[in-house]
Order: sequence, then C-alpha cells, then structure tokens
Amino acid sequence: MKTLELPGTRDSLDAILGFVRAAAEAAGLERAAAYHLELAVDEIATNIVVHGYEEAGLQGSLRLTARWDEGSLTIEIVDAARPYDPRQRNAPVSLEAALEERPIGGLGVFLALRSVDHFDYVSEGGRNRSIFVMKRRAAGASAAP
Repeated sequence: MKTLELPGTRDSLDAILGFVRAAAEAAGLERAAAYHLELAVDEIATNIVVHGYEEAGLQGSLRLTARWDEGSLTIEIVDAARPYDPRQRNAPVSLEAALEERPIGGLGVFLALRSVDHFDYVSEGGRNRSIFVMKRRAAGASAAP
C-alpha cells in the first residue's frame, strides 16, 4: 500500500497524476486501463480542489492511497472538502446532441466514472472518500479483440 498526502490545491494535480501512474505501473495495469484510471482520478481530484475547496472558500488536503492484489488496483482519495457524490449528477441527456443544446458541466464526471471498473463515494465524519477500482488482467490472459 502506498499513500500520498498533498494540499488541496491545483498545484498538487501533477503529483496526483504521477502517483496514479506509478501505482498503475507497480500493479501491472495494462496501458489502456492505466490511462482510464488516470483520467478518472484527475477529473474527480480536480473537482474536489476547484469546487470542494476553492469555490467553497475552504482549505484542506487530499490523501491518496493505492493498494492492489491479484484481482484489482484501488485508488482512494480522502478529503475534507464540501461533500459531493459525483454519482448523483444526472447523465448527459445525449452525447450526440450539439454542444449548444447540452447543459454546461457534468460530462467529465460522467466519462470519468464510466472509465473505471467500479467507483464508490462515502461521506462520513467530515471526510469524503472517492474510491476507484480497476481490474487487473490475469497473467497470460489475452486482450479483448
């Protein structure tokens, strides 16, 4: 298990991405799975920093934990920002609709949550936990066609 704690600021986002990349490599995630995990964690971490801390006038940190076993890699972000469950956001009405016909916001979260194998969110005791899980391909398994 690896842990990283950083200030909840935009300046921390590159280090968060580096942490996720290193964990994905250590866990042996395939390149595509690692990329999807990086995008998802980056989107949610950015939203925590911008909306949960900055726009709310709050300061705090983000603590990331990475752990893996034979079946999966789990990345967890713990923060003390304003609570927000990204799963509660309505899915875009239509991805085919023209940009001017779509409401602003939410597409990044929608795509992020769809790009990981499992996402969970828990808010309790003044802490928010965003949990991302990516399955690890079994040794010797071939990629899907």
